[in-house]
Amino acid sequence: MSGDVSGPDASGALLVTAASGIDVAQVQAAAGQRPVYRTESLLPDAVRAAGADPGHVSAVLGARPANDLSGLPALRWVHSGAAGVDGWLSAGAPPEHVVLTSAVGNGAIPLAEHALMLMLMLSRDAPRWFAAQQRHVWDRFTHGELAGSTLGIIGYGNSGRDLARKAQACHMSVQAVRRGASEAEEVDDAGVRVFRGRAGLEQVLATSDHVVVTAPWTPQTQDLIGGAELAMMKPTAFLIVISRGGIVSEEPLIEALRAGAIAGAGLDAHATEPLPASSPLWDLENVIVTPHNGATTAATARRGTEIMLDNVARWARGEELRNVVDRAHGY
Repeated sequence: MSGDVSGPDASGALLVTAASGIDVAQVQAAAGQRPVYRTESLLPDAVRAAGADPGHVSAVLGARPANDLSGLPALRWVHSGAAGVDGWLSAGAPPEHVVLTSAVGNGAIPLAEHALMLMLMLSRDAPRWFAAQQRHVWDRFTHGELAGSTLGIIGYGNSGRDLARKAQACHMSVQAVRRGASEAEEVDDAGVRVFRGRAGLEQVLATSDHVVVTAPWTPQTQDLIGGAELAMMKPTAFLIVISRGGIVSEEPLIEALRAGAIAGAGLDAHATEPLPASSPLWDLENVIVTPHNGATTAATARRGTEIMLDNVARWARGEELRNVVDRAHGY
């Protein structure tokens, strides 16, 4: 879908939901002369109570997938404050004629840092040091290093590209696989070998020492990496997941970790969140679990606000919006 929000009543009002915590003054400054209202709900009565006409609302900030938008017939644009929009698309919202934008890219930097941290911790067996510290034991051992190893990135978007640069600074070789009909290999401007398609996925899995999943969740990426794919990996390789759960099938992953089919895993995203206390992943010695916390930084929030306000200014000027969600691709 295009980011064009022109059309009937494109000059309508913008609503900011109270629950979102968005600073209405900042939004109004970006919107210029366009009217901005703070509303407790997106239902028509609440919109009227906020001082707006539900029939002349063309944009909404801070909505959630479960919100009923049917009472806003002139709606043209909804902005999601999250980078991932799988919740919106699985709910079939917003309506097809409404442009949906996201904050994608706001957490790319800390997610790449988190992946690098997990790679370092796994390759050096950092949990062994933590355990020794708790016991007051001086435990020196030979461990790995990142230099000279190969990183494979599954999903070469904002986080993947930032991670590639960081990994190269650690003297790693980097390869990646991304969506695409062609299976031709290319080398991008950063010197990363980029593959596409199923053959590319298999190549990256089989030849990487660290495999990092940065792809978004979509129906096409659900269970992208299962038992067969894990069996392609080196037994000395580590798997890191920082984007979304469900892309790696957890039961085959647990089996592979228990059997030593792969060396270990660093998991920030999980199929069920919070990760159930009964999950075997908590207790596996070759697994590091973090609570989908890799991008929870003040700078992530700031960048998300900057993306949102830039889009508000574009909306006010009648310009194309950024970060428009392609519903066919799911992001």
